[in-house]
Formats: sequence, structure tokens, C-alpha cells
Amino acid sequence: MPNVETLLRDHVTLQVDCIDRLYLNGYVPTLQRPQNLWWYLVKHKGCPVPSPVLLKKWVDGFVADIRGFAARNRIPVVQFERHERKEDVARRRLARFRHREGVVLVGVAQEKVNGFRTYQKNRRTHQQRRDGKPPIFSFYRGSLDVNQYYFYILDRDFGLCFIKFSSYPPFNVRVWLNGHEWAKRQLDHRGAAYEELDNGFLSCADPARLQRTCDSLRPEDIDAFFRKWLRILPHPFTADDRRVGFRYQLSIMQMEVSTTDVFDRPIHGRQFFEEVIRDNLDIGRPDRVQLIFDRRLIKRGPNKTPGTFRTRVLTEGVQPSLRFDYKRTKVKQYFKLARALRTETTFNDAYDFDVGRRLGNLPHLLAIGRNINHRVLSLERVAQHCAISAHTVERIVLPTMTADDQRAPALRWGDPRTMALLSAVSAFAFTPEGFTNADLRARVGALYDAGPKGYTAPRMTYDLRRLRLKHLIQRVPKSHRYVFTAAGRRAALFLTKTYVRVVRPTLDRLEPQLPDDASDQLRRAWKTCENLFEQVTQEARIAA
Repeated sequence: MPNVETLLRDHVTLQVDCIDRLYLNGYVPTLQRPQNLWWYLVKHKGCPVPSPVLLKKWVDGFVADIRGFAARNRIPVVQFERHERKEDVARRRLARFRHREGVVLVGVAQEKVNGFRTYQKNRRTHQQRRDGKPPIFSFYRGSLDVNQYYFYILDRDFGLCFIKFSSYPPFNVRVWLNGHEWAKRQLDHRGAAYEELDNGFLSCADPARLQRTCDSLRPEDIDAFFRKWLRILPHPFTADDRRVGFRYQLSIMQMEVSTTDVFDRPIHGRQFFEEVIRDNLDIGRPDRVQLIFDRRLIKRGPNKTPGTFRTRVLTEGVQPSLRFDYKRTKVKQYFKLARALRTETTFNDAYDFDVGRRLGNLPHLLAIGRNINHRVLSLERVAQHCAISAHTVERIVLPTMTADDQRAPALRWGDPRTMALLSAVSAFAFTPEGFTNADLRARVGALYDAGPKGYTAPRMTYDLRRLRLKHLIQRVPKSHRYVFTAAGRRAALFLTKTYVRVVRPTLDRLEPQLPDDASDQLRRAWKTCENLFEQVTQEARIAA
């Protein structure tokens, strides 16, 4: 069985980094607060009494424009059913679409949004009505259910995408695009040969050109696409509104950055996941290992799925998947269509990495996503090539003195507390932000039987000091978090794997009954021990 390093080095025919799905928010900055709406109605439109009636007229006029646009251009209007996959409906319509570019359909769905609501500030008495005093309304932001209009578009540069308008003030917009589809159309325009892999690439005659194309998607290209279709589609704001500043701006709501490694044969992709999942099952990285089945199992009722079901790892009909979480950012690895390893970082909030949501920050987020994807692949390589020198082992397992004459207590290899500590700290190898005392203490406590007193906070503090003085971890400046050093990650994995995969199972399997006075039998028994130890070491994926 080849290991992760040889699989990624010798059996990958194409590697591509690209933006995958991109979900954007379109908003009018000057119409996000209640006082902005008051200014629009009173100062800009000249209405003396801002009331819900004005909002209703505004909404009815916009909806009528959408219906009229669809009727004039013979575009089907589809009412989406609840829980229906909208993209599937659009792709069925796209199969019958005969134009190079245009609106494929207009979909309608009722969804919950954050819009402007009103309440009456003064309760008018009979005398006030006789005096002609108008009611006074006030606006506030709140949740409400309104119709959303999905314009599914076939664009000559971006392929199938949609622009979704909310039918109620402040008329926010959502834009959905796919970077892989954009790259395919750029290659088509230039006559470059490639093979598709769903929303990705299986092969390309010029891989370097493909990567340059994927890297060339700019915020300006996306903004130009958006402005082009705003000029074509019905718009809730008139030209006069836009002249005084009521114009849409784009921000990033969700962004997927993917790294795709295409294997030369499907079996090599299966072998990759067997190796990686095995590491994560017995060492504990990451927190969750998921096996996603390609069918839904109904366990009760008249429609119960027939047959007997067992938990099986990596059999036919199973798509293995690894998932890592960091705040609201998700990292996922899965086997795409039995041909390619897809490592994918999904940003659900750019502020997780202290990056703003403006569309201009897209290149920065792309660089962060690519770095995360390649870091995951690099760590998976290190996990199976983690051998360290004898000097490093001595420095860790024996008491030493630091350069500033501090005594660094030993981390005795084989000691239950030490092994629980190293196994627990290995679980944070993929965590970008590191870990705290409390994070690590909970893991060590679950692995280490510390007796009736338990694994206390002072013990955790002492163990963190040992790890830090041995240069396995370092403290993040101005915080209470810790991260691995480069050497510390390798050492923790090596010491954990040798104990979990070599020492403990070998001792369980050997149990030699060596005779006292039979040298030939002793020699044969010892040779058996050596052969078995070498076999177990190879199986453990430890040797460099």
C-alpha cells in the first residue's frame, strides 16, 4: 500500500487551485438604516408623510416590472416548492435553452429577510383627525417573510448563475457565481483543450495556462458582470435614484477556494483516503471523520429501506469525507466523482481572518484559502513521514536545560500521562488558531485516567510548560493560545504513532515465552520478534 506522500507525488496528473462557488451580497449603503429610508421618502421623493402605503406602492411597482419583463421576453416564471433544489430546476430549463446568453427563468420563493418595518408613533384621537393632523410613522429593521425573485442567467463568461432580488426595501440582492465555470469559458474563448470534471477539470493540455487562467479572475470582472445585468434586469431604483447615490455595492457572503488533485487511477484516490482516515481514527485528528453515504436510509415506517446495514469503511457506494472547522470557516476533503481529491476551504465570514467583506478583498481571501488547502495536504504528508533523530528523542524524553538555564522536565515516552498529552495535542495539528489550556485539558482528561482527583488545571499548566520548554509548542503573542512549532508537530506525531501503532500492538501480539536454557530456541524467538517489529513499523507508516 503506497503512503500519502507517494500518492500525491507519483499519482497526481493535475493540480488546480481555483475559486469555486462564490455567493455575494448586493446592498445599497445609503439605504441600510431607518433614517436613510426616511431621507429617501421625504427629502428625495418629496413625500410629506413617510408611511407603509408608500412602501407598498414601491414594492408593487417593482414586482409589476419583473412580471412585465418576463412576459415581454417570454421567460418562464417558476414558483419554487419548499425544499426543492432550485439549481436542479434551472438546469432542467437550461437543457431547453437555445440562446448563447440570457435569462433562463425567473424563480419565486418566499424567504425570511431583514427588512424595514413600521409602527405608528402617535395614536390619533377623534379631535386630531378633525384638526387634520397626520399620523406619524417610524421605521425599524426586523425579520419578515417576502418573495424573492431568482433570475437564473446563462452568461457567456460565467455560465449558469443567478441574481436574486428581494421584493421589499432595502431590496438587497444575492449573486451566485462559480469560478471554475468562468475559467472554462475563458479557455473556450482562447481555444485551449481540456476535459471537464463536473464543476472542475479532469485534464488540460496546458496545466500552467489553466492555473494562470484560474488566478486571473479579478473583482473587476465580477463587478462588470453584475453591472451588465443590472442594466438589463428590472431595477427597484430609477436613474434619478442612482444619480443621488442609491447604487448597489457587492460584498462577500460565502466563498469556496478549492485545490483539486486528479489521480491517474481511481484506486489511488481510495488508497489516499484509507491512509488519511486511518491516521485520523487512531490518533484523533481532526475532531470529526465523516463517511457520507450516497443514499438516504429510512429506518422506520412503511417506506423503510430494505436490507441489513453495517458500518463499513471505504466500500463501494461510500464517499469518504474529512471536515475541519475553524470559527465559521469550514475545510473539507472529499473524493470527487471517483477521480479527484478536492480540498476545499469555505469562508462564511471573512472577519474570521481579520479581512473585510468588500469584493476588493477577494484576492486576499483567495491567497488565504490556497494556503489553508496546501497546509492541510502538507500536514497529511508530514503525518506519514514524521521520523525524528535520536538526539531529538533524547532531548524530549530526558530532563534538559534551556539556553536561559531553565530546567525542562522530561516527557517520558510510554508514561500514560505523557502519551495522553501527546495524543491530545496532536488533535490540534490542523487548527490554524492553536489551542488554549482549557481546550487541551478537556482532551487530555478524556484520555488519561488520573484517579479520583482527575486531571486538574495545575497539572495542565505544568504539562504546557513542559511542552513549551521542549520547544514542541510556542505561545501566540498577546494571547493565551499555543501553536505547534514545525519540529513539535513532527515529534508529537512520531512519539504518538510509535506508541499507538508499534509498541502497544506489538506487546499485545508477542507475549513471548522464552526458555531459560535453550539458546537455539531463544535465538529463533528473538529473530521472530525482530521480523515482527520490522513489519509493524512498516505498517505504521513511520519510517521516512
